Amino acid sequence: MTDARLRYGRASLALSFLAQGVTFALLVTRIPAIQDRYGISDGLLPVFLAAVPVLAGVASVVTEKVVARVRPGVVLRWAQPVVMVALLGVGAGTEVWQVALALGVFGLAVGALDASMNMMGVSLQRAYGRSIMLGFHAAYSLGGIAGASMAWAGAHWHLSLLASYLPAVVVLLPAVLIGSRWYAEGRTAGDAVAPGRAQAASVPFRLLLPLCLVMAFAYIGDSTVSNWSAKYLQDVLGGSEQLATVPYNVYMVTTLLGRAVGDLGVRRFGAVAVVRGGSVLAAVGFGVVAV
Repeated sequence: MTDARLRYGRASLALSFLAQGVTFALLVTRIPAIQDRYGISDGLLPVFLAAVPVLAGVASVVTEKVVARVRPGVVLRWAQPVVMVALLGVGAGTEVWQVALALGVFGLAVGALDASMNMMGVSLQRAYGRSIMLGFHAAYSLGGIAGASMAWAGAHWHLSLLASYLPAVVVLLPAVLIGSRWYAEGRTAGDAVAPGRAQAASVPFRLLLPLCLVMAFAYIGDSTVSNWSAKYLQDVLGGSEQLATVPYNVYMVTTLLGRAVGDLGVRRFGAVAVVRGGSVLAAVGFGVVAV
């Protein structure tokens, strides 16, 4: 594969990460508004919020099987538009069953999208021969900042959910469809998955357990901030609807800072040192919040 092809592939994949960051931020920062629109009780809200990651996990596992026959780029090309259409469905519905259906589709599509995006990122990283994955996640954080800022504007001007979501989808949907023409994978889908399977089979689970725990707690923390920060600020701390979008924005800014230098850190100090440093920093952050 030529260097130009790799560069185009890297840029187009970064665009997909950015678009997903915008889409997800628009959803999670307006959770209180979604709850009010559909009259979802506080007792039922956790069920809706938990369903999205559960369905995403199911779709991620299924995607691993699908890419044995279909390249990850094909999965991503179709999953990302579905995510955006599902977001519009969340904003356009009027009944609880409609938002439940839209969130269900959103969760399934997000699982396929996340799995295929990261598979492509790993294959491109192998082709480059150096760490570039955190750069893709930095693009996601940049999209999250943009999405949370759009959500703030929507709350500030009292726009409906659909009116808040529609401009982003109108701009990003054609962009990612055009960008998908340049998707590139350093290796075939099978090559991108098979080495991981072989390596996992040869490493005892007890050696992987610490890393699994780090990833589990990191995901719990990330999900807590994403799903509950707006709700907590508005209902518990008495913040306004527009102020409720700010914590996620701040969170995305700090993740952008970490991810922007992450690849350089991996190249300079190694992945293990970066994981250790990040874990300690995250633990300190949780401690500060708890106090």
